[in-house]
Amino acid sequence: MSDTPKFKVTIDNITVEVPAGTTILNAARLIGGDVTPPAMCYYSKLENSGGKCRTCLVEVSKGSEKDPRPMPKLVASCRTTVMDGMEVKNITSERVIDARKGVVEFLLINHPLDCPVCDQAGECDLQDLSYEHGSEQSRLDFPKRTFEPEDIGPNIQLHMNRCIMCYRCVFTAEQLTQRREHGVLERGWDSQISTYLNKALDNEFIGNIIDVCPVGALTDKTFRFKQRVWFTKPMDAHRDCPTCSGKVRLWFRGEEVFRVTGRKDKWGEVEEFICNTCRFDKKRASDWVIEGPTKVNRHSVISQNHYRGAVEAQKDLIREIIGKEPKMLLDIHTISDVNRPEIHLSEIHGPSHSNDFLPNQQLEGQRKLEVGKK
Repeated sequence: MSDTPKFKVTIDNITVEVPAGTTILNAARLIGGDVTPPAMCYYSKLENSGGKCRTCLVEVSKGSEKDPRPMPKLVASCRTTVMDGMEVKNITSERVIDARKGVVEFLLINHPLDCPVCDQAGECDLQDLSYEHGSEQSRLDFPKRTFEPEDIGPNIQLHMNRCIMCYRCVFTAEQLTQRREHGVLERGWDSQISTYLNKALDNEFIGNIIDVCPVGALTDKTFRFKQRVWFTKPMDAHRDCPTCSGKVRLWFRGEEVFRVTGRKDKWGEVEEFICNTCRFDKKRASDWVIEGPTKVNRHSVISQNHYRGAVEAQKDLIREIIGKEPKMLLDIHTISDVNRPEIHLSEIHGPSHSNDFLPNQQLEGQRKLEVGKK
């Protein structure tokens, strides 16, 4: 048995017992749900990560049983260890909610509004954070910092405009590959992630910096602009790889594999790092042993194709509220009248083709006929 003492800590009125030395953030993760503070820079598998983004700030209303005095300032939960009898407020503290809103505003100061063209959209931590705690407008009076996209490897492109300086990619390169070829240049407002003398990042595990990036600053050049994540279906798979574990997540659209990533846990952290060969070179389903569909959180946009049953169950209630048939909430392909009658677009495997739609002349004739009936 371990001799490590156990401490009881109460977070948002929920008590949990954890080993001494556990951080408040990891104690909150044992409870789960909204009690867990968000984290943009902390990564449990990377040493020295955390303490930079300040999104995980919490209020310690009671220090411990021996010293019950509250901590005067909000503390970073990823860096603060628990004490026996400690009481912490996260979502139950107005100070925390207000501070988190301010932190998100700072993170968005230089971040561009390019979610519609960003490959990270739909699985972006900053997008989720700004939706929950962000402000509707920016108070920055100065121009945003802008950088040109930079190829920092044969398969990786850097968009510094989107970077929030979380340092995850730097720690990953330094600790996983033992070859630190990129880092933070300059200081303060001029700080940026880049390579020295435009050196390319080409070592075998460097592709993992794409997985650890919480925003769209580091993108996979083999996947860029090819597909939206909510149109793909994730499948867990593995192969006998001599370099890494070979356990990956394949993202399918129809029969085609659009990208390969590491498997992530419920906190968005990679379970096992994978090599570049698995990530960039094995893009055929025949290269892998398919284990089955990935379990997707029902709140994720990736599960958006499974909402129709819930809508159908609420049709009567919706009809009663709005006073008419809720067509806008039905499958658009059944009421759009732009596809051929024998073709159901929602059942097509892969992107739709122009042949799946009615010719423009026929559509125009239908519209004139409808106008004449009215």
